[in-house]
Amino acid sequence: MISSLRRKFILIAMASLVGTMVVLCTAIAIGNHCIVTNRVDHVISVLRQNNGNFLPPGPRFDPSDFDFQITPETPFETRYFIVELTAQREIQSVNLEHIAALDRQTVVDTISQIINTGAERGYVGHYRFGVFPNEDGGNTMIVLDCFLQLQSANNMLRITIVIFLICILIVFILLLFLSRRAIRPFVDNLERQRQFITDASHELKTPLAILSANIGLLEDTWGADKWLESAKAQITRLDRLIKNLVELARTEETIREDAVEMFSVSEIAQASTDAFQPLAEADGKSLLTEIADGISTKGVQNNFFRLFSILLDNAVKYCDTAGTIRLSVSMRGRNICIAVSNPCTGVDTNQLSRYFDRFYRADSSRARSTGGYGIGLSTARAIVTRHKGRIFNHYTDGIITFTAVIPQVS
Repeated sequence: MISSLRRKFILIAMASLVGTMVVLCTAIAIGNHCIVTNRVDHVISVLRQNNGNFLPPGPRFDPSDFDFQITPETPFETRYFIVELTAQREIQSVNLEHIAALDRQTVVDTISQIINTGAERGYVGHYRFGVFPNEDGGNTMIVLDCFLQLQSANNMLRITIVIFLICILIVFILLLFLSRRAIRPFVDNLERQRQFITDASHELKTPLAILSANIGLLEDTWGADKWLESAKAQITRLDRLIKNLVELARTEETIREDAVEMFSVSEIAQASTDAFQPLAEADGKSLLTEIADGISTKGVQNNFFRLFSILLDNAVKYCDTAGTIRLSVSMRGRNICIAVSNPCTGVDTNQLSRYFDRFYRADSSRARSTGGYGIGLSTARAIVTRHKGRIFNHYTDGIITFTAVIPQVS
């Protein structure tokens, strides 16, 4: 249980970190790309306003005239070409004065791709284009080479991803070393709780034994009496409750290596069925089984005997009169599936998840009449969890089913 808690702590912490980092890295990448695209679009707009040049006619240069930072070197750092199109979107002229790295075929292919997109702005490869209408019905196409800008954005993305992975690795290593310390208070409280239950049970057994002996002497002296019988019944009930609490505390402990053995789940299921068959028939109920042969696993054998006993005992107690109880044991992939179902009227589906809580009883009066304490299903869940499985229930068409799914260990 402690190992499971530690794994969950690390998983939740890592999931939170990864989620936050992914959002942060995505925001940085999208923001950087938008900044690059916005700046390139400003460049294209300036070229459009000044008829293909960066500076309007005149000797004065004032950077404040532009929406982005521009220097006298900007015209020489920017590579672009301008295409004039007819109203039918056919190439009328191409100005390659400001770009030298393109041959005519590459220019024609790039222009064809841009025309095929039908968009007014966008990217084709590492080229950003803008298409503007002319007064004569044609269009002017300005195509900017954004290789350096996009390369810079991609390098920023790569650096961000590398930093992201390094941060994840560092945090994961730190969690491996610090997670034990983080869950230590919970572990200590859990151990103290288990120790308290064990110690309290031993302390209670002595006075219960003395009370039971005293009542026996009183019966020998005064004879049978209903009050003495009631006291004996309550002592027996309390003794059984203490034993169940101790069993639950021990079941929640981590499995020791020397307690693990290979055993047949199919044989345990059949033996448990044979034990409960007369009890079910005596109560006017039927017990049907569907147990697959040859299902074996490694674990604590006594725990599986107890698991089947709890589930079958619960089904027999709360099954409707003349109802049919069904037990199935099968394999689902690499998991052992144990399911026990029985008809049971009056189940509140909103309370199904609480059936595994300690001391919870859906029908207190019925539970008392059958001798229930509300601990059995808690013990079943502890056994399943101890073997790295999960247990759940569902209620459909008046039939309640408890299902345990436990990984097979060979």
